[in-house]
Parts: sequence; C-alpha cells; structure tokens
Amino acid sequence: MTTKMNALVTGANKGIGLETARRLAAMEFKVWLGARDAERGEAAAQTLRDEGLDVEWLELDVTRDDSVAAAARTMAARVSGLDALVNNAGVALGYVDALGPDGRYERQPSRESVADMKETYDVNVFGPVRVTQAFLPLLLAAPAARIVMVSSYIGSIARAAGDSQSPLLLSYGSSKTALNAVTVAFARELAPRGIAVNAAAPGYTATDLNAGKGRRTVQQAAGIIVQLATLKAGGPTGGYFDENGPLPW
Repeated sequence: MTTKMNALVTGANKGIGLETARRLAAMEFKVWLGARDAERGEAAAQTLRDEGLDVEWLELDVTRDDSVAAAARTMAARVSGLDALVNNAGVALGYVDALGPDGRYERQPSRESVADMKETYDVNVFGPVRVTQAFLPLLLAAPAARIVMVSSYIGSIARAAGDSQSPLLLSYGSSKTALNAVTVAFARELAPRGIAVNAAAPGYTATDLNAGKGRRTVQQAAGIIVQLATLKAGGPTGGYFDENGPLPW
C-alpha cells in the first residue's frame, strides 16, 4: 500500500480531464487516469509519465457497473485511500451536428432525440453516481477526501431562464442540472464524514466535445477543478463554482 495522496480523474485520456490529471500529478498526487479505451488511456498516461509525473491508466467505463466495480477493486488492492475524485467524463451527443454556420446551436428541444438524451444521462449523471458510490469506501478511508463533479454553465437553471441567448441544449444542459442536484445530495450526506463535494463549471472550452470551438483553453478550464479537488479543511461543500466564485443554481 502506498502512502502517497491519490487522485482519480474519469474521462482523462484527453481534453480537460487530461490537463486536470497533469495538474494534480504536478502537485505530487499519484493520479489514476480513468479511461475506457486501453490504447488511448495508456498512451495518455505514458505522455504524462514522460513529463516525470506519477500517472497510471485505470480501465474505467462510467456507463458499466462491472467496469466501475472492477476499477474500484483494482485501486483498493493498491492504495489505502482515495484523496480526490474528479468525475469529469462527459458527452454532448449531437452537439457538433447541430451547430449552424455562425457556430450557434440550432436544435430546438422539440427536436431532441430521446435516445441521445438517455445516453447522455447515462454518462453525465448516472456515471458520476456509479463512480462515487463504488469508490466511496476508499474516499472514506482518506483523511479528508474531495469530490468534484465537472458541471457546466449550461447546467444553471437561473442562467438559462434569465438569458434568452443561452443555447437550448436539452440533453446536455439538463444532464448538468441533474448533476448539480447530485452534487448537493452527496455533499449533504458526506459532510459529516469530512468529505467536500462541489460542482465545477470550467467554461466553454475548446475540446473534442465541441469540435474545438470553445473559447477557453484546457489550462484555463482545469483551474477551478484542481482548486476544488485540493480544498483545505474548512473549505466549501455543496457548492457550484467557476474560478470567480459561486454560481447561481
């Protein structure tokens, strides 16, 4: 069993997840890079190891109970506790296809695919629940674990209701709203056990999720995630934040 602090980042073979893994490893965490594809996951982990960082690929498909359970068993055999869990894995099915010539999202809720919506929820909502539940024994074994749910500005009902220019992303947006509710529920349960649970809004970041059309870099996006994953004692829990502070639900 290692005594080094451990962090798990899901969906970490590219984009914001990979940068989050890099930043946490640079802070002397051993980072478990969660990814479902062996080739991509190991390649991403090797890239970070080549930078001198302590990173290991962990096979993890957040949509499969058996995969999540196996990943938790693998880690439990190697470490005594999990200090930080970043639920980063996410999808925005159909988003790129619905972008107009000016880059704006043009699909109305009345035309949204229910099948896509179900698949989106399985990754963006049920995935974080599966992973958090499976790794909870390891999180509880750590002195003061931190859980970060990677949400989005689009998940804010207040923003959507008050901004007529906000894109109507029914599947993705409502999945992040649901994830915010999941954040609050876990935060209320785990606060007495010393675990802080918060949601992070990294902003509209250039990733494969939006075909690189985002305005922010992954370096900018990872900042708030890393901040919440490394909160000191007495820090907030049950909140929804970007780098400027709390956001309206």
